Amino acid sequence: MDRSSEIADFLRSRRGGITPEGAGLPADGRIRRVSGLRRDEVARLAGVSTEYYTRLEQGRGGSPSPEVIEALARALQLNPSEREYLTNLLASPATARRAPAGPQRVRPGLHLMLHTLDHVPAFILGRRTDVLAANRLAREVLTDFDALPAPRRNLALFYLLDPQAREKVGDWERIAAETVAVLRLEAGRHPNDRRLADLVGELTLKSPEFSTWWNDHRVLRRTHGAKSYHHPLVGDLHFAYESFQAPGDDDQTLCVYNVEPGSETEQALRLLTSWTAPQQTHEPHTPPTGAL
Repeated sequence: MDRSSEIADFLRSRRGGITPEGAGLPADGRIRRVSGLRRDEVARLAGVSTEYYTRLEQGRGGSPSPEVIEALARALQLNPSEREYLTNLLASPATARRAPAGPQRVRPGLHLMLHTLDHVPAFILGRRTDVLAANRLAREVLTDFDALPAPRRNLALFYLLDPQAREKVGDWERIAAETVAVLRLEAGRHPNDRRLADLVGELTLKSPEFSTWWNDHRVLRRTHGAKSYHHPLVGDLHFAYESFQAPGDDDQTLCVYNVEPGSETEQALRLLTSWTAPQQTHEPHTPPTGAL
């Protein structure tokens, strides 16, 4: 991702979405050639010179102080995800994140947590929405990530390129667009990630919708929300999901799909668990050699 052009595109897209009235600016009688804020209006709201803001928008503003970034975020009415993204874009080269090194590993304690959460779908996402681990219900409700080659175990690939996703995922368009916004936030955190660039390239070529959503410059950090899926055996399932960054590794996220107690979804998951449980085989017990 070219840092200068991304700074320019992101700032333009955000000021283009704010009207003067929405920013609390009085009418000045000038003919407006843009629907959103002008550069001088953003500069005035942020308390910087128009010349300096113009340099920033052109990617020539250097590395602004945290105070200037905060002022810009207030002027452009950025949400927390957008603030994080802008901070990463404007970070100095010395503090910018390097390209991720090596494959990610899920520590044993988190694997154990997934098995403990055996009554609801749960999985762990890594960089680029890679699915690092998933419990049995997650593999049943979404897709069997364990059966895929390791490089294809990725939530964005599933949502945007797997034909079954459009049938399984309720409100598919919203969920897929949000996933693209998550990827863009990742690109701001890891601008030198070659594998992320390859993923964006593949999605650009193979997904008809991806480029439109990517060029919206929307960014999102998933924290909680609602999701629905359709399962061929038990029908429609409705979840309230929660996402948590793993302690000690902010590049891993635990995602848990909770259900309302006593709901039809809870009952459906119980059925699904019983129908898909691995068959237990009971072999005759043979004492170890030398046992009494």
